[in-house]
Amino acid sequence: MVLVHKPALQQFSFIRNIKPTTFFSGIPLIDLSKPDSKHLLVKACEEFGFFKVVNHGVPLEFISKLESEAVKFFSLPPSEKEKASPPNPFGYGKKSIGQNGDVGWVEYLLLTANQESVSQRLSSVFGDNPEKFRYALNDYVSAVKKMACEILEMMADGLKLQQRNVFSKLLMDEQSDSVFRLNHYPPCPEIEALTDQNMIGFGEHTDPQIISLLRSNNTSGLQISLSDGSWISVPPDQNSFFVNVGDSLQVMTNGRFKSVRHRVLTNSMKARVSMIYFGGPPLCEKIAPLPSLIKGKESLYKEFTWFEYKRSAYSSRLADNRLVLFERIAAS
Repeated sequence: MVLVHKPALQQFSFIRNIKPTTFFSGIPLIDLSKPDSKHLLVKACEEFGFFKVVNHGVPLEFISKLESEAVKFFSLPPSEKEKASPPNPFGYGKKSIGQNGDVGWVEYLLLTANQESVSQRLSSVFGDNPEKFRYALNDYVSAVKKMACEILEMMADGLKLQQRNVFSKLLMDEQSDSVFRLNHYPPCPEIEALTDQNMIGFGEHTDPQIISLLRSNNTSGLQISLSDGSWISVPPDQNSFFVNVGDSLQVMTNGRFKSVRHRVLTNSMKARVSMIYFGGPPLCEKIAPLPSLIKGKESLYKEFTWFEYKRSAYSSRLADNRLVLFERIAAS
């Protein structure tokens, strides 16, 4: 599959070639079956805003079925995939990320995470058997959403919050604005050989929602930024999940948890397929630091609705610090 011709390379971003990839070995590993998980979760969220989970309870059958359906979709001829485009907001897209000029070496399918039927536009792409994709999607999203809620409740326990579901109830709300994304990063050996640089598949950013749960095939590419601004490569693991703290959770914890900045580099030889659940609150939900977490301290953020923040975030560039507009210091 060709996403771009060589003369158009200037629209893409590159970074200095860093091969062979050196993987960072210090990424927090959380075993969700262990009793000390809640304390390790809090530590990971404070130090990295990112961690890996094992014994997550999502059946491997659900993972393999949805990945199979995703690979099948991305293998379709461009003319077939284009039937599901443009993403407004849901559907198929390629190269363009958002509406503000960001591009990447990626094609994707953006879907609602609510248990609704796949739209007629998407059903037409899946031919005679759209139900197979729908069932695979619903099984996977239901299991990952359950895990996300369990993790959020462990976080609340670790923070010693009285209301254990203070975070998870926002995902469980029937009006929850959660989304699901399938990303496909095709290999690009000729281009990387030509430029001797790594192409950016998905540029650096933080996730605006509460929490993101990512699972990919066994192809590298994901990197996260540490507190000193350096970038580290995350070792791929197709049987585990990686969890990002989102901007909204950073606000609700009054900055105690850190929203992780991350990006994806292309792999010159292998395609990367990732599946991400973004757990978001209802559009009308007010987001602000929890009172119990600002006792004796100043609130770092102004109160805002998820709709207000989402509108602001999606009108900015991918790499922008989206929270700065909502910091109390900026308002004074």
